[in-house]
Amino acid sequence: MRTIMTLAVALLLFIGQACNTKIEKQENTESNLSEEAIFPKGELGPTTNFTGNAYNFGLVANDSIYNTLVGNVYFEQSARSNWHLHPSGQILIVLDGAGYHQLKGQPKQTMKKGDVIKVPANTRHWHGATENNSLTQMYILPKTENGFVTWFEPVTDEQYNNTK
Repeated sequence: MRTIMTLAVALLLFIGQACNTKIEKQENTESNLSEEAIFPKGELGPTTNFTGNAYNFGLVANDSIYNTLVGNVYFEQSARSNWHLHPSGQILIVLDGAGYHQLKGQPKQTMKKGDVIKVPANTRHWHGATENNSLTQMYILPKTENGFVTWFEPVTDEQYNNTK
């Protein structure tokens, strides 16, 4: 019985420490984000496809077995992709920060750490960081035998700032 009580107290202390660590991490500034990043920052994305600085780091290369491409993108504040589409859709998993995503013809949506967004196949969309936050997201492109991405025009400042 004493062993069970000792284990219970130890577990409560561990949970309390984990909660404190999470609170401390939320208070961190962008300047030390790279120290806590799960993945390396990656390569700067081309200005032909992004407004602002967005960095891509590939995690799973496409192959004929999985036919899936997985990577991580870090968007600096206000950085965003151009309008684009994926023939088989895209899944976004927000790992840190806050951002926006928008499907063509629909209102802009906010996304934050822990959100999972499923973008339907062949749907024009964009995504990126908010004005005040950076954004780290993982992307998954399934069924790559159908293609990867088709890029379109940049998201204008008016579109980016539109709350509708």
